[in-house]
Amino acid sequence: MLDYKLLAALAAVVEQGGFERAASVLGLSQSAISQRIKLLEARLGAPVLVRATPPQATAAGQRLLNHVQQVRLLERDLRHDLPQIASDAGRTRLRVALNADSLATWWAAAVAPWCERERVLLDQQLEDQDVGLRRMRSGEVAACVCAVEQPVAGARSLLLGEMHYLAVASPAFIQRHFPNGLAQADVRSVPAVVYGPDDQLQHRFVRQLGVDGDFEYHLCPSSEGFVRMLEAGVGWGMVPALQITDALGNGRLQELLPGWSQPVPLYWHYWRTGGQLLEGLTAELARRAPALLASGA
Repeated sequence: MLDYKLLAALAAVVEQGGFERAASVLGLSQSAISQRIKLLEARLGAPVLVRATPPQATAAGQRLLNHVQQVRLLERDLRHDLPQIASDAGRTRLRVALNADSLATWWAAAVAPWCERERVLLDQQLEDQDVGLRRMRSGEVAACVCAVEQPVAGARSLLLGEMHYLAVASPAFIQRHFPNGLAQADVRSVPAVVYGPDDQLQHRFVRQLGVDGDFEYHLCPSSEGFVRMLEAGVGWGMVPALQITDALGNGRLQELLPGWSQPVPLYWHYWRTGGQLLEGLTAELARRAPALLASGA
């Protein structure tokens, strides 16, 4: 029989990014958290954490975290079916991973009614759309939005729609660097803006222009800050059409290739054993997300 106090300590350390924060969340001392982790490892006969900054779950720890996520969701279903045991239960917290562009555009409108109706608090972890499944594999989240169709073992995926990206820059930047059009410019020497190391949208765009090799770029790990950088003339970049309707309309940004867009499919991944809560959120996203995403096509 698993000791869920020990599993709760493991989950808190990974979710909170350290022993001190985990202790605060659970109302325990840092020493007590450490002892619970050591006891869990002794009973398992294998380490569950890599003592790094922040701590990372081992393969065994990931399996346990996946179990904890699913147990939490099933316990929520039980409280719903047996309200007499839920008198002091607060809102349910659900950890999901999604890309910053979704969070900045369609996501809030898609989930807001459901969160209020189901009394759910979302713990949203940001990952690039190409790598969101990492959080599910590590057991840190119960679901994610990403651009990969193939689900991890024990999960399902659902196509929500496509996010359409435009290559844009400020009018002054375009005049300065692309006065004769994009095709004649050496894109490798003109600075771009890239969200982070996993963001490959600008790289794909450059390759589509027939340009091989590296190019110069700034890193800006903020969806809103990314747009501000482009408007200020720092570089060019790929931005969801949904996010820059006003900026295009009033001329703060212009398209490098008018009429062209890069579609990126978005899939919703969720655990099969996630219970009624995840099934309900999946149904809500299936109803609302396609129309919201299509509005930026």
